[in-house]
Amino acid sequence: MVDQLTEAYIDLIHGSYDCPDRIVLNAYHRLGYTGGGFRHWWRRLHGADDNLDKAHLVRMAGRFSRRVKAYAQRHEIPVVYCKSGDRKHELAEQHIPSDPAFVGLFLVIISRASGLVWDVKHTKDGRIYGLTKHYRYINHIFFHIMDPQWGHVTIRISGHPPFRAMIILNGHEYVACQARQVGLEFEQTSNCFTSTMKPAELTQLAETSCALHIQGQLRQVCERWVYTCLHFALPEDERIRSGFCYEYSLFQVEYSRNLLFRRPAQMEQVFNALIDRSRSLLDLKRIKTIFGRKRRPHWKGKRKAYRASVERILERPRYNLTIFKIHFGPLTLKMYTKGEAVLRGEVVVHNAKALGCKRSLEYFADIIAKLKTFLVRFFNQLHCLAQSFVAHDTLDTLGHPGLVGSSRTAGIDLNKPRLRFVMQAVLSLAVLPRGFTASQLADKVRQLSGWTEDHYRSRQASYDLKKLRGKQWVQKIDKSHRYQVGPLHLKTMAALLTLREKVIKPVLAGAIKSRGRKLKNQTELDIQYGKVQIEMHHLLHMLGVSV
Repeated sequence: MVDQLTEAYIDLIHGSYDCPDRIVLNAYHRLGYTGGGFRHWWRRLHGADDNLDKAHLVRMAGRFSRRVKAYAQRHEIPVVYCKSGDRKHELAEQHIPSDPAFVGLFLVIISRASGLVWDVKHTKDGRIYGLTKHYRYINHIFFHIMDPQWGHVTIRISGHPPFRAMIILNGHEYVACQARQVGLEFEQTSNCFTSTMKPAELTQLAETSCALHIQGQLRQVCERWVYTCLHFALPEDERIRSGFCYEYSLFQVEYSRNLLFRRPAQMEQVFNALIDRSRSLLDLKRIKTIFGRKRRPHWKGKRKAYRASVERILERPRYNLTIFKIHFGPLTLKMYTKGEAVLRGEVVVHNAKALGCKRSLEYFADIIAKLKTFLVRFFNQLHCLAQSFVAHDTLDTLGHPGLVGSSRTAGIDLNKPRLRFVMQAVLSLAVLPRGFTASQLADKVRQLSGWTEDHYRSRQASYDLKKLRGKQWVQKIDKSHRYQVGPLHLKTMAALLTLREKVIKPVLAGAIKSRGRKLKNQTELDIQYGKVQIEMHHLLHMLGVSV
């Protein structure tokens, strides 16, 4: 799925690839989450449930922890205790083995976090009459493993039964392992591929990380290690006797599109211009820049090419990194620079439940396809905002009535602040993958204007949306109360607001007011505004408008 933004800068890039980034899977034993199921599993494990009490549950958790520590001490594997909120993945990167052929466990991290704990209630004569679930702070054990196909894999297991687990993988490391197996030369910096000898082969390898067979690869790597780690808590004979088995579902997924620019300086110019043009239209309140140690090279060629090592970009970046994010619930869209000359757009699902589809591992390819659709739409929206224009008759027909079905709607008057706030809110909400509602539009208008809820409600938002629908600028999604904006009409609204706020308003203000002292440090945009204002001042004076 090619997007319009990539096509616009196709002459400046020498390749692009799509790849899942961070993948987080939930591993759970289905019987362990209901009172009856947990009691049935305990009976199969011990033959009876007479010893099902708090003491035996705590003893099982303690045995798990002691066995892990003893194994780590015997094999000289470091065990690190972390506090809640520590960046455990960055700590693990410091212990990654230097031997590229290393396979197995290389680090154990123990940290306290909220987890499921069963409370058993007994009668006076010792009979069980209730099992209740509680979430308390308990020990979680993180196993950091090097896998031959997936690189760095992290398995987090709760210290208490039913031993809920979480498997954390990275799609870029999977592609890197596949590239090494086929002998493809590449540079990998900050979890991205900065350059390759054959970009087409990299693109083909990255596509395999989204194909159907990757579901089988994910299941294999999970079962290759999760039961090995579970062996400390539940040995193999006990696991088989009790029928304990994990099922897998997707919890978090990150999917990215990476543009490999030929010249790093051009990439920085393109991204900065993209931010400048779309920042006000998307209502971006925070754009974060992490300053690095070096400037990006002006030209990236074979003479200046170098082998960059993996770096911790949040603490010691090699180059300045600029990031902007758009949050809407459990979904995030963001764009930022990576490495020397890589521009990355990314969609992040913090909880796959928000997608409203099946989340089991068998539907991994469907979820990736949905995220890819979100990302392509995001790139298209950015391109439309940056390359906005006005059709030849739009200004002439702007105030004319519109039609929604057979009912007439009022025209659009951009001199009214309310309509301008509505159009600006529509532009900022247009990037939402599944459209927006009238209530979301009302909230955004109140946020932009500072009005109270009594001044502007969902009823007024529906009325204003009907005006935009009358111009065919906004379409209603079938069988829903959600709305979306087409790319062409997005360009039109962006151009109208830009013309009024950035061209007509400042030029007219400069033409009818006396010019003050010239600024010392003027940008290129200020210089161009000054030239236009001088010419407009002469023109309006000839027309008898200037004062």
